[in-house]
Amino acid sequence: NIYFPPQPSFAMNCISPRLFVSPRNLLRHFHRANRPSCQLLSSTPASQTCDEGGHPQPDFRPKRIILIRHGESQGNVDQNAYVTTADWRIPITNLGKKQAQEAGKQLREKISEKDAKVVFYFSPYLRTKQTLDEILPYFDDNEILSVLEEPRISEQQIGNFQNVQQVLDAKAERSKFGRFFYRFPSGEAGLDVYSRVSSFIPTLVRDCDQYVREGHDLDNLNLVIVTHGLALRLFLMRWFQFSVHDFEESQNPENCELVTMSKKKDSCGHAWLELEEKDRLSLCLPGNCGVPRNVQLHRLQRLYETEECK
Repeated sequence: NIYFPPQPSFAMNCISPRLFVSPRNLLRHFHRANRPSCQLLSSTPASQTCDEGGHPQPDFRPKRIILIRHGESQGNVDQNAYVTTADWRIPITNLGKKQAQEAGKQLREKISEKDAKVVFYFSPYLRTKQTLDEILPYFDDNEILSVLEEPRISEQQIGNFQNVQQVLDAKAERSKFGRFFYRFPSGEAGLDVYSRVSSFIPTLVRDCDQYVREGHDLDNLNLVIVTHGLALRLFLMRWFQFSVHDFEESQNPENCELVTMSKKKDSCGHAWLELEEKDRLSLCLPGNCGVPRNVQLHRLQRLYETEECK
């Protein structure tokens, strides 16, 4: 995965707190709404590995990153919903609520380890907040470190109050032009979403750094990102650095489908995140898109690394 060096502690203090505003869980999680504190510990975090010279090298990768597309929304079943309702205020349907509850059960089964901790990130859109509302009750308070709103993982902007036929015509044109570079007349191109999602990744790294400084073991940490189909795929595109062509051949996950990136380690101490095989196939991504490029480089140098590890 891409390595982002740790920032000085004074820079960490400049991160603004972000509030979780979903009404039902506001009071329950308000005390977790801020970023982790900048308290420094003298002990070496358990998640650190050592380089060839025996010097500690921090690993900023959590145990898992799990991406979840929101539950079925009113806009998914009726395009006319966008005519009078702002996109970011479109709610989920009754089916979407059931899908979110099922996602909560699946997430609970996946994150079942003793001492597991969870950090939730969510798009400010109503449909992602409502999806998260159905997921949170499956976790105890002491398991959740933070619940953070993140505007950079919002849906692609395609206009304000929308004319249905104009949007349908634009989407038809996009299918011919390509989703990544096509720009909606009053909105964003896929490239714009890619850029803002890319800027979110260093934030994840800095947050993980802060949790390590607070004494948390990243091998017990799970990051759960509740977002939208396109933003989810572009996050994966940036993380794994696959091509525009591979992105164009991919497809969105189903509503509330869990897409999981799990930490892997080799005998030399290298760590990375891999996309689970079933999720890669579900998204119609080729095999090389689920493993970071530098991991393939390590595998090419396996003989040399093995000798160095002895």
